[in-house]
Amino acid sequence: MRFGLFGSATARHGGPDVDSGQGYKQFVDYNIEAEALGYHSTFLVEHHFTGFGQVSASLALLTWVAAKTKTLRLGTAVLVLPWHNPVLLAEQAATIDLLSGGRLDFGVGKGYRHNEFHGFCVPIEEADARFNETLDVIVKSWTSKQRFSHHGKYWNFEDIIVEPPTAQKPHPPTWMGAGSPESIRQVAARGYNLLLDQFASFEAVAERIAIFKDAVEQRGRVFDPLEVGVARAFYVAKNQADKDAALERRMEAQRRLEAISSAPDGTKSKASIMTYSDTREASEESALYGTPDEIAGKLERLRRLGVEYVLLNGGGLVLDKANDNLSRFAREVMPAFVAETRARVVG
Repeated sequence: MRFGLFGSATARHGGPDVDSGQGYKQFVDYNIEAEALGYHSTFLVEHHFTGFGQVSASLALLTWVAAKTKTLRLGTAVLVLPWHNPVLLAEQAATIDLLSGGRLDFGVGKGYRHNEFHGFCVPIEEADARFNETLDVIVKSWTSKQRFSHHGKYWNFEDIIVEPPTAQKPHPPTWMGAGSPESIRQVAARGYNLLLDQFASFEAVAERIAIFKDAVEQRGRVFDPLEVGVARAFYVAKNQADKDAALERRMEAQRRLEAISSAPDGTKSKASIMTYSDTREASEESALYGTPDEIAGKLERLRRLGVEYVLLNGGGLVLDKANDNLSRFAREVMPAFVAETRARVVG
């Protein structure tokens, strides 16, 4: 199996005695440590207007991570395309790909949080159409060697050529967040990689991978399980009380997510990421929480379901505890699964 990271950083609000950049600096240090421990990648979220400081400028922060690392893949999970100017985003993404030596994984999505669409004054009903047009312009910006013009429903550009070129050809690997059968088939139709959320049950993960595999093979391509990234919360617990406390933090984060994703009248987002069961049992079942043996058992189960690439979300821990969690997983869980993958390849 392959292991990467998934998550965010926090910029605290406050007065002159508060270092608002501390959370960002800790995130960078966390990723430096991850590279040293053998993690393959880091995928960074994009969110706006939360009030609790989630990362808003993913590519800017990843550029700093790129400068401090050498091999770590730099992913976005996801850049929400309905409110991005596609040409400006293509330029920014190409710049980080070029400077990092071709390490960008370009993860994109349609968005699902009511507060973000409301804040940008973008009707959530336009999410699909805006996403598709924006992605088409970005890909053309990266691959066109001649000047071009675009006149669409949402964007207009005249006689442009986008610079700089990307390091990876024809462009950085594109990952799309999806969960519904229709959206998953659209990912396969575009020939891109699939990102699956951290809340889905194991059964839902298996169903979504099966849909993607079938759609890929129907188009005459060979399915590669490493082209599906499955996000999972993880915590290597010291004992049952430690595990229980971590699960309570996870439930609190889920309640906060539901609150900012719903409309003012209480209508919940219809996005697949928000279809999880909000019970403690469901939260514990989907997360990789527990002793190393308990986590290994869940990873074995995921592997039997076709999962080969896991993106780990440590979620909300202070730096010392986050690094300890990261290190314990790398030492006590990861080696057996990485060794088994190598053995299968060699065999």
